[in-house]
Amino acid sequence: MPRELSVVSPRSACPACHQPIAAYDNIPVLSWLWLGGKCRHCRAAISSRYVLVELLTGALFGLSYYAASRGAASDPFDAGDYSTLAVAIKYSVCCFLLIGLIFTDAETKLLPDLLTKPGIVLGLLFSLLVKIPEPLLFDKTLSGRVLSLANSIAGAVFGSAFLLGIALLYQAVRGVEGMGRGDVKLMALIGAFLGMWLTLLVLVLGTLVGTVFGILLIVIVWRKRLARRRSRRDEPASVARAKAWQSAKLIYRNFEIPFGVFLGTAALVALFFGNRLLNWYIGLYQ
Repeated sequence: MPRELSVVSPRSACPACHQPIAAYDNIPVLSWLWLGGKCRHCRAAISSRYVLVELLTGALFGLSYYAASRGAASDPFDAGDYSTLAVAIKYSVCCFLLIGLIFTDAETKLLPDLLTKPGIVLGLLFSLLVKIPEPLLFDKTLSGRVLSLANSIAGAVFGSAFLLGIALLYQAVRGVEGMGRGDVKLMALIGAFLGMWLTLLVLVLGTLVGTVFGILLIVIVWRKRLARRRSRRDEPASVARAKAWQSAKLIYRNFEIPFGVFLGTAALVALFFGNRLLNWYIGLYQ
């Protein structure tokens, strides 16, 4: 999608020789293993990321059905097999969108509108079929479907508005854009699927993991810069440490952290385990 290539036509082709891939060479996981991770025609290496994404997608689809059948997902409105299927489909669609956005952001630092915008609409529609649990801020006299839709809308608005506010504040203070609008739309998607409270959990988890990643990145770069300066042996250790640290802090001028990766990963955790985490946290104060 970031390359503006269709996923329908023309058919899949080798990234190296552009030869169309036959159907029997395009079976998820199995074809990659059978071909040894290489193109049948030019023998160019095919990234293991393909098989990783395929395995991860299949695993999360299976987990979605397991969560639905075990009742670990949000409670459906109606009883019966259709309800289990509805919950499983909602969770699978959410996982499908998040996996695509996570890996696209990691590689290109972009979050395609072709995934985020339809995802927001789908999240709102699914709230009418599968109840979003614990909408604590809303009038309990409302019907179940209206209550669930209100929770979905509140999650989408809260998540997107929170990130948009931070982005605008940073831009006003620093004079440069510090966060892309794709992250804002991603949070609207997450909020539409998860509702108000789990969206708050996603913001906390995503920000925490992203902050740890940023700090570790600076420390790693600082150590490399320090080792390089020490090898010169022509300046005091204190000066070398100070200059290496100053150099490490400049990394963010040229390196953009894909925040969508952390938000999307946090959303996957919240999707399957968020209610348990919230109940555990609330239990600490009871």
